[in-house]
Amino acid sequence: MDGALPWAWIILALLTLQRVVELGVARRNTARLVAQGGQEVGAAHYPLIVLLHAAWLLALWVMVPKNSDLVMPALIAAVLLQFLRYWVISTLGPYWTTRIITVPDAPLVRRGPYRFLKHPNYVVVVLEIAIVPLIFAAWEIALVFSVLNAVVLTIRIRAENAALQDRLSGE
Repeated sequence: MDGALPWAWIILALLTLQRVVELGVARRNTARLVAQGGQEVGAAHYPLIVLLHAAWLLALWVMVPKNSDLVMPALIAAVLLQFLRYWVISTLGPYWTTRIITVPDAPLVRRGPYRFLKHPNYVVVVLEIAIVPLIFAAWEIALVFSVLNAVVLTIRIRAENAALQDRLSGE
């Protein structure tokens, strides 16, 4: 496809930019929450999350040809998923971060997608890790990283649930 736009790389560049911007927001929110007395929980597994997401993006960049044909249903699903992603982020507002930070006396969020799901952010992550590679018919990346993500999220969700247990039982 000479002269064709490298749609795969454009999509991956936008995804990478999105993650870099989100990491900046998360770092800023984390610093503010810690300054307010917040405590990080589950810091030991956080490097696994970073490694998993970085390896997923790298695998996409390395293994997806820049002129890949796009699988439109997967692309549409991934775009629609962004609405849920930003609904989660906007609902949590200053509490949204990539780490587990508990702030004493902070209210549990029960609005937005949290009315329907206990961990909507993790639903987004699970779906993105599976769907984005399918945009490029890279089912192998979707499969491998979905399995690895399931392992890491099992650890993550247990840590988060344990951190919130006192506040959940106090309601």
